[in-house]
Amino acid sequence: MKKAILVLKDGTVFEGFSFGSEGESIGEVVFNTSITGYQEILTDPSYKGQIIVMTYTQIGNYGINDEDIESNGGPKVEGFVVREYKDYPSNWRSEGSLGEYLKKFRIIGIQGIDTRALTKHLRDRGAQMGIISTEDLDPHSLHKKVLAHPDISNIDHVSSVSSQNPTVYYFEEGNPLCVVYDFGVKMSILRNLKRVGFSVYLVPAKTPAEAVLEMNPDCVLLSNGPGDPRILNYAVENVKKLIGKKPLFGICLGHQLIGLALGGRIYKLKFGHHGGNHPVKDLKTGKIAITAQNHNYCVDIKSLNGQVRLTHKNLYDGTEEGMEHVEYPIFSVQYHPEAGPGPNDALDFFEKICQKEKI
Repeated sequence: MKKAILVLKDGTVFEGFSFGSEGESIGEVVFNTSITGYQEILTDPSYKGQIIVMTYTQIGNYGINDEDIESNGGPKVEGFVVREYKDYPSNWRSEGSLGEYLKKFRIIGIQGIDTRALTKHLRDRGAQMGIISTEDLDPHSLHKKVLAHPDISNIDHVSSVSSQNPTVYYFEEGNPLCVVYDFGVKMSILRNLKRVGFSVYLVPAKTPAEAVLEMNPDCVLLSNGPGDPRILNYAVENVKKLIGKKPLFGICLGHQLIGLALGGRIYKLKFGHHGGNHPVKDLKTGKIAITAQNHNYCVDIKSLNGQVRLTHKNLYDGTEEGMEHVEYPIFSVQYHPEAGPGPNDALDFFEKICQKEKI
């Protein structure tokens, strides 16, 4: 096995061995608490710009297949960190190993890391930029490279994962039309929109609101996506133009963009929410759903000055997880109702879109 090294921005060093591709990669290091679903995590465009640390100890044991990807073009992560990589997958759906998959798409993996210690460090010190290298094994040299690299909050990763042209995902005559702003949309979101009866069109992230309104959709969904929403001025301006014109819904980054468009404040969490085990309470019904989550930023509902009401709350840390407008047919959630991976407790989000779309 070839030696590899991970260096964090605060100078902390972890040594291990490489799997997948070789080379060097920089990204924001975050941990994910999911036990399964590494392929969906790797191909989730919301992870663009990030290096993922899996807290579960054995990764790769069921291989890779073409059915469980969440986006085209392979993994979107900058790097992958695991405790123990399993090179011999055993599953009837497997079409190859995780290592082969990462190598094909030039993604660097590092194994043999004490991921428990790394996770505790990120929990205590916060998510931060880091670098993985199989070429330069000098910690001081790598640390300088991390310090010189722009922070994830200064990079528009949405532009690199959004579709470049409008696309018809699904069309059936007579179905209501949902236009999806693709900020890095997951396939599971599109599949669920189709499931509940929508024709689904995707438009690139920078599509003018006027062009969307000319399509006369029955509703507009703002998708998930990577990075800091506060630098996406083009998206915020388009959302402002849609408010009050069409039923508007948001997931994760889309939720944050609605908050910004309404004049609210966004704040960054210390180490984010990444995983499939977050309990969220519906404040209307009292129902608690175990949800999949992947975000580093949150909407400060109080900063919206009564324009919206809080609908969902995270029971781990009390952070805001959902809101609805008091006047317009607008609602959004911070968690991922489509899961992929994760539990299906929150799939009723898509049925609620159908109900609101008819208002």
